[in-house]
Amino acid sequence: MTDWLISLEGTDAGQNLAIALALAAAILHAIFGALQKGRHDPWLSRAAIDASYGIMAAPFALFVVPWPEPHMWPIFAVVFAIHVAYKVLQAMAYSRGAYTVVYPVVRGTGPLFTVIGAWILFGETFNATQWFGVAVLVSGIYGLALYNLRTITVDRDTLVPALFLAVATGAFVALYTTVDAYGIRAAADPFTFLAWFFLIDSIFMPVWTWRRWSALPRDQIAGLMRRGVIGGLVAFASFGGIMLATRLGSVGQAAVLRETSTVFAALIGWLMLGESTGPRRVALMTLIASGAVIVQLAA
Repeated sequence: MTDWLISLEGTDAGQNLAIALALAAAILHAIFGALQKGRHDPWLSRAAIDASYGIMAAPFALFVVPWPEPHMWPIFAVVFAIHVAYKVLQAMAYSRGAYTVVYPVVRGTGPLFTVIGAWILFGETFNATQWFGVAVLVSGIYGLALYNLRTITVDRDTLVPALFLAVATGAFVALYTTVDAYGIRAAADPFTFLAWFFLIDSIFMPVWTWRRWSALPRDQIAGLMRRGVIGGLVAFASFGGIMLATRLGSVGQAAVLRETSTVFAALIGWLMLGESTGPRRVALMTLIASGAVIVQLAA
């Protein structure tokens, strides 16, 4: 499978697969965010997810894929540090704000900075129409967040700090998207990078939240672990999919397409978390999707 995937790099078929992976990652990332926010403590939810995907990734990293080349270890160290900061900021934001407010701000901040980062690191450029599409998408995402901010009734007293944390989290989304893309492109075997990424990335949150786990009532542990296993599988497909997309195609385009996840997040917030929706939010979600379509069609 590795040889087949590498053979698609730089081809039209590879670009088409990258688009499909980015769109799938958008849906799955919205589900992933809802799993972390959910009814449990978001710190413990993320720790359960990380522990699950670390356990699942370990045999593949140790016994299936080739071992990383020496030059990959410093890259893994940088990736680990960036993802730690992202997780801490995200959990802090989710602890203070409603999902349908926090999530769009996080995702709206990411694509603009990712496109700039892809230009600096990979020399990728967007034409004027694609930049217009980015503007449409980002305005729709922030419009959705502002609308939710006006109408939401839960966590009102902590929404302002939640929004600041969401913006900071979005900046780290852009950073990890760009650096992860650099890492998976630097690896000879992309699946080596993915297996070791998930193994190394799984370490921090379970250790950091150990005291919270020890204070948790026993009747909640089983539910959290079930959520962790589901979230781990979703993470493989979501994070793994977007990283493969950035190896096969444009980092900037993949990042923009992934941010259509805010549309799916709004639907999840309404269907699963009981958060309100309405025609204005539908219009804003349409704006987000339109921006992504413009970026892709203008490529």
